[in-house]
Amino acid sequence: MAPSGSRSDDCWRVLYWIPVLFISLIVAWSYYAYVVQLCIESIENMGEKVVYLLVYHVLFIMFVWSYWQTIFTKPMNPLKEFHLSHPDKELLEREDRRESQQEVLRRIAKDLPIYTRTMSGAIRYCDRCLLLKPDRCHHCSACEMCILKMDHHCPWVNNCVGFANYKFFMLFLAYSLLYCLFVTATDLQYFIQFWTNGLPDTQAKFHIMFLFFAASTFSVSLAFLFAYHCWLVCKNRSTLEAFRAPAFQHGPDKNGFSLGTNKNFRQVFGEEKKYWLLPVFSSLGDGCSFPTCLVNQDPEQPSLPPGRNPSIKSVGESHQFPPKPLRESQSRLLNNGQSEGSEDRDKRGTSNPALTIEKET
Repeated sequence: MAPSGSRSDDCWRVLYWIPVLFISLIVAWSYYAYVVQLCIESIENMGEKVVYLLVYHVLFIMFVWSYWQTIFTKPMNPLKEFHLSHPDKELLEREDRRESQQEVLRRIAKDLPIYTRTMSGAIRYCDRCLLLKPDRCHHCSACEMCILKMDHHCPWVNNCVGFANYKFFMLFLAYSLLYCLFVTATDLQYFIQFWTNGLPDTQAKFHIMFLFFAASTFSVSLAFLFAYHCWLVCKNRSTLEAFRAPAFQHGPDKNGFSLGTNKNFRQVFGEEKKYWLLPVFSSLGDGCSFPTCLVNQDPEQPSLPPGRNPSIKSVGESHQFPPKPLRESQSRLLNNGQSEGSEDRDKRGTSNPALTIEKET
């Protein structure tokens, strides 16, 4: 006999699918209202009907495809090297004092590409997943796991939006917005005819009216949400990081992961332009480590030796952890950012000694 606690959890998990079911029913009804009631029953011009149906089905397919990918793409687990080994778990459990536990975590983290801290400066550790959190990773209580580059948990997809499906989520917002705008624009003239008694008195007129109201209402909300996430992509921030800046050794820095608009965009959508508009995974990196562009805020930093570029610092000078090789895609992002920054400094004739480019994995 199954424990009552497990049955209760199963009931809650079923309830989590109610928003997804609601969206699916709205989309199914909108398909019937637009294709059958508007295009087939109400539009008499054959050329207009064919064009509307063609464009509509392209947007509908892309919208459903990206929505499906956002829902059913499972979040990626952090790499094994971030999980505590059995001896390390026992050692951590034996330590009672928080300072001693942090000493153990610092020893384990010294070979990992971890550069962010808690707001108090401690190593970020998840006591439920028993792992050292990679940069930008957070534990989701709804998914009951740590999510790489977690943005937020979205009830409308019953999934966490993070590194594995953030591109899909962005395309879902884009195509759903285009879908609603197209339906609103093409339904407008028939919506006007409804109020001027230009439509025959059939059930189609009520579908046309409610279709216009639903599409226009969703268009407004989706436009604001899509614009906000476009801003986040350009700044290379997650929703969580927009509300609370990630903390590094020198303190919180909201622009710590930003490499410039172009590089930030490519980090989400990839280098291959042919994949940008398709809901297929093309994001750069492994989700566990990210190149950073940090601002050094230490006013007492000693001057560098002659001939040394003050704007470029080694990882060893900035972090207590040794670096690991970057993936090719991450390295290309970082190197391009450095070369472009050098060209800009040459043009201005000055350099910014506060700008620090750091290589991470």
